Amino acid sequence: MSRRRSYSLRARVAAAAALGAAVIVVLLGIFVSLAISRNNMAQLDRRLDTASSVLVANIATAASFLPTFGDGGAFAITIRSTGTGDVIASTPTKLPVTEAGASTVDVDGVDYRVSTAAIPNSPMLMSLAVPASEARDITTDQRKWVLIAGAFAVAAATVLGWFFGGRAVRPIVRLTHQIARDAPQPAKVSGVREAEELALAIEKMLGRIAQAQGRTEQALETARDFAAASAHELRTPLTAMRTDIEVLSTLELDATQRAEILADLARTQGRVESTLSALERLASGELSSDSDHVATDLAELCDAAAHDAQRQHPNLRVRVEAEPSLVILGLPAGMRLAVDNATSNAVRHGGATEIVLAVQRRTDGTVRLTVDDNGCGIPEAEREVVFERFRRGSHAAAGGSGLGLSLVEQQAQLHGGRAWFEDSNLGGTRLVFEFPARS
Repeated sequence: MSRRRSYSLRARVAAAAALGAAVIVVLLGIFVSLAISRNNMAQLDRRLDTASSVLVANIATAASFLPTFGDGGAFAITIRSTGTGDVIASTPTKLPVTEAGASTVDVDGVDYRVSTAAIPNSPMLMSLAVPASEARDITTDQRKWVLIAGAFAVAAATVLGWFFGGRAVRPIVRLTHQIARDAPQPAKVSGVREAEELALAIEKMLGRIAQAQGRTEQALETARDFAAASAHELRTPLTAMRTDIEVLSTLELDATQRAEILADLARTQGRVESTLSALERLASGELSSDSDHVATDLAELCDAAAHDAQRQHPNLRVRVEAEPSLVILGLPAGMRLAVDNATSNAVRHGGATEIVLAVQRRTDGTVRLTVDDNGCGIPEAEREVVFERFRRGSHAAAGGSGLGLSLVEQQAQLHGGRAWFEDSNLGGTRLVFEFPARS
């Protein structure tokens, strides 16, 4: 595909000036040409009226000379009777019958401009004419000069458009050169609104690019840290699994030993699977954006989470304390994941048998979701570090990935809030999940 030829803004300004001047010259030329034609014809009519008035005053003398006057086509005079229309006297070139006043007639293929007037106190009309080419020749010459002047005006407009166009686009040219030199900010221009608007638009665009670049670098750094931590956490169970497989493949073991190693393999495999699942959910949270936030009913979400928790843990009792309908703008799947992880941790690691899910809108507009349990609790010294990835509390049960509370904190941050632990009225711990309401 051939590239479309481009032109400089200066050339476009010059071309626009030339086109505008050409349109004006054409319209003005048509008007002037018509005015010149009418004016020249009017002057010719005035000359004929003047000559006619002189001849009418001396009609008797003029009539005696007309038949023998050799006009040579330079002019023609014809005197007729008003009653019969008969020619009384005429130059060799006879004019046809015309009405009183000025008109143009054709005589033997030649156009004549005729002025016809009545002779006072006489039943006669006199027609005086000269070739119409007299006015037309003058009109043609004048139109030629108008055309020359118009062409000169168009050429002058083109040159001036090129000159002033170059000065007009100079701020944009400077702006382009500065951007081409990788300037941190667009050139500061003044006096040219379009250039200033362009500079402002480019500055905003560069700002958005810088922000996107910052977010990309932050995401890459997070991904590198995430991958490093994941590799470190998975290396231990994978090494243990490889050792168990080597023992199974190289040593002769009795049934009890093989069952013990296979059970250890199953536990390790479950740990790896849970870790990978948690890593996947963390990665999904990192990739979410504001456009994914939708209207979410927290009371309804807690009811569903309580129902599922009691079904998975028959000895667990979960109570929900919330307004009938508390709708906020959030990530339904992410918030459900946070609640599920909180209840699961309370049962698995804290040995809880009772949990209370409470949701309330505070007077300052924030929304607080709390998870109270009657488990063994978390020591106060560990209540911050357990939110770190792959960090487990001292009372944590074996086989966990150390990512459950990281998911909770991630969801709090994605909703613009935070999460923390405090003492619970039930005797265990209270997980507080607080974020600003964006309904």
